[in-house]
Amino acid sequence: MTESTAARKPRRSAGSKAAGTTGAKRTTRTAAKKGSETELVQLLTPEGERVDNAAYAEYAEFVAGITPDELRGLYRDMVLTRRFDAEATALQRQGELGLWASLLGQEAAQIGSGRATREDDYVFPTYREHGVAWCRGVDPTNLLGMFRGVNNGGWDPNSNNFHLYTIVIGSQALHATGYAMGVAKDGADSAVIAYFGDGASSQGDVSEAFNFAAVYNAPVVFFCQNNQWAISESNEKQTRVPLYQRAQGFGFPGVRVDGNDALACLAVTRWALERARRGEGPALIEAYTYRMGAHTTSDDPSRYRHDDERAAWEAKDPILRLRRYLESANHADEGFFEELETESEALGKRVREVVRAMPDPDRFAIFENAYADGHALVDEERAQFAAYQASFAEAEGV
Repeated sequence: MTESTAARKPRRSAGSKAAGTTGAKRTTRTAAKKGSETELVQLLTPEGERVDNAAYAEYAEFVAGITPDELRGLYRDMVLTRRFDAEATALQRQGELGLWASLLGQEAAQIGSGRATREDDYVFPTYREHGVAWCRGVDPTNLLGMFRGVNNGGWDPNSNNFHLYTIVIGSQALHATGYAMGVAKDGADSAVIAYFGDGASSQGDVSEAFNFAAVYNAPVVFFCQNNQWAISESNEKQTRVPLYQRAQGFGFPGVRVDGNDALACLAVTRWALERARRGEGPALIEAYTYRMGAHTTSDDPSRYRHDDERAAWEAKDPILRLRRYLESANHADEGFFEELETESEALGKRVREVVRAMPDPDRFAIFENAYADGHALVDEERAQFAAYQASFAEAEGV
């Protein structure tokens, strides 16, 4: 089953809690593990072979007419997004950025879903949707000013219908729902999509957004990139059932899709957006994928997960998967891949040049506008910070 249609089960009474408690927990964990392997929409296998499954027909029809040129476009998007991401990570390591949140491994989920949106749809991202930003036409270099500390965003959200990055975990789900309610009141046929991770699914804001969206039949799609880790917290410590099944408790459909399959992500997101535009309300998409790198550049994933886990997911690499399909179907030749490699290197060079040309951040800006009329404690903290900065200059002069 791919869409949550399970009937409600009767609640166990308090007096029967002791009976079968251990068995119930074991069964739930087993079901969750089984669901991660079987209850997902997949149109391309990790080996790059097309899946012909009648159970996926409802979604497959949304990519039935996809052309070789469009498939090459999806591949190009993923390759260039990964190249940009790698360059941003390197720039942070070189001290050019204060922080970076990598999307490595999540390219298919972002490019597939991003290319499913229409120009008049509105997108609410977190801080990791670099691939979606690419699909919405945001210059990738505009994403870097905030991570360098020289601006609060870097682009006009209304120019691309792509909201500024949201750092507060889960709050954008509420923003998206409210915006979608407004879209419905305006009588527009556009849709809204909100991105968040598996960690954010534990936030109250997300549950509140689900409830409001369901009650008001808002044209919003909730796109959860389940990359298995909420920083260092695994899925097992967040949920006992697959995340997509949470939708049924709020009264709208939920679908789990192979998040490393760009074609499936494109199809399922088109399906969800179309039903939203038709006035059929919200849907939840759980893109089951993996965060190949660290949560951010301040994180060390080797402290909480094993190398063999990453190796297993590397075999499902989203870019390699689509390349295998392009090659086996004769949709791309070696010349295409060579040209793309050249374009990729040019993008990396441009990103380096733009970032290094950015001004250094104002280290004292954090103390400005904390209070409208100033504050003695802020003045004291500013003086302490100034003394701390000065100590480095003194040390260098010794």
